[in-house]
Amino acid sequence: MKNFVLIIELGGPCMYPIIALSIVGLAVVIERLWFYRKSWVNPGPLERKLGELLYKGDAEGASRLVRERETSLHRLFRAAVDHWQAPPDALKMLLEQEVRHEIYRWEKGLMLLSAVARVEPLLGLLGTVLGIVEVFRAVAATAEGSANMAMLASGIWEALLTTVAGLVVAIPAVLCYTWFSSKIEAAEEALCRGSDFILREKILRG
Repeated sequence: MKNFVLIIELGGPCMYPIIALSIVGLAVVIERLWFYRKSWVNPGPLERKLGELLYKGDAEGASRLVRERETSLHRLFRAAVDHWQAPPDALKMLLEQEVRHEIYRWEKGLMLLSAVARVEPLLGLLGTVLGIVEVFRAVAATAEGSANMAMLASGIWEALLTTVAGLVVAIPAVLCYTWFSSKIEAAEEALCRGSDFILREKILRG
């Protein structure tokens, strides 16, 4: 803990916004992981079970099935089952609206994580530039401009701490953003597939 505080002090004032944004980014990552874990389900088995119930005309069983969990696909199928008597065109519009709503839920917070990934290296660079400016100001203020290499090296490595800190936060943020984006694509594909499945069942079963 002492070393961590020392590094912050050596890094200068830019270390504080870097740390604050890292906390924000970590909070987004944790919240998104929790949401994705809660909202994802393998679409294949769920579609098969629902298809069997619709084939049998078991409306009550279908209603129970789509209320078992709070995944995005369960919510999509729940809206379809609750409005099963609606005309195909109206049901299609409802499903499209539900898909958009669910994708919005999956994308929530990612713009903030992307901003953290972009801003952190810039803050680190700003801190380094300010540190180097301070080093050379101190060198210029030294009697007759005399300064040994040890003094310069010490000042420059301290100035570089903010760049290191910014990159340490930005790299995982970029990786998490990329992984989350791939999960969103998978969720969108599952929801569109689920919507097509419901419309196909509606046409077949009436």
